[in-house]
Amino acid sequence: MIKPKKSLGQNFLIDENILEKITNITNIENKIILEIGPGTGNLTSYILKKNPKKFFVIEKDNKLATNLVNKFKDQLTIINDDVLKIDENNLFKDKVKVFGNLPYNISTEILSKWIINLKDRFWFECLVLMFQKEVADRIIAEFNSSNYGRLSIISNWKLNIKKICDIKPDAFFPKPKIDSSLLYFYPKKNFVKIKDPNNLEQITRIFFNQRRKMLKKPFNQIFNGDKRILKKLKIDLNLRPQNLNLETYYKLVCEYENLRS
Repeated sequence: MIKPKKSLGQNFLIDENILEKITNITNIENKIILEIGPGTGNLTSYILKKNPKKFFVIEKDNKLATNLVNKFKDQLTIINDDVLKIDENNLFKDKVKVFGNLPYNISTEILSKWIINLKDRFWFECLVLMFQKEVADRIIAEFNSSNYGRLSIISNWKLNIKKICDIKPDAFFPKPKIDSSLLYFYPKKNFVKIKDPNNLEQITRIFFNQRRKMLKKPFNQIFNGDKRILKKLKIDLNLRPQNLNLETYYKLVCEYENLRS
């Protein structure tokens, strides 16, 4: 039996009802599928039952990758590499549907990387991803809530997000100490155009660096107290970072880019 590696954040999903539920969220038949971190191939088996057109998996662990080769032979293409080092924009010519029970220790890094690195076209049709519940709560949080922050703003920029369900620890081996949540992401047709997505990361980092403080300090740091921007975006500097909605942050990034151009 393969022993999960704590260093890689491995918790293998074993609940058959949940595995079935995941593969029913979106149509898989005759689609190009990418699975992140398939582990021992539990979800992989369920996806294969749905007859995908092509099936790619990314597995960093060498032992697990070898096990997948032996288990599934030529039914899928195994990429034995670190997902954080792969450029998905150049990996796929056609759009893919992505499934993943993401490693808990790098789940936010993976999602942020995918969003920040998106080019003019989406390389995926949708994402069906598992996170720690507390991380998922931050992803889907609305402004004026304690969970709302950088991750909420970055995640919701180009993507619609729907929570499917929460999942208890006994659905995994080994059992994590916390609940998990399954989220479904799909591209927005309309979103604020930002020239350099890294500016979104930078602006939100400055604003939420001291999330309990009022907006005045970070705003002045970035915009030198420009009252024109305050008036245009109707911003009250006595508010705190979590009190500004998503669209205001995206527009702030555009104002920042306009000043620098």
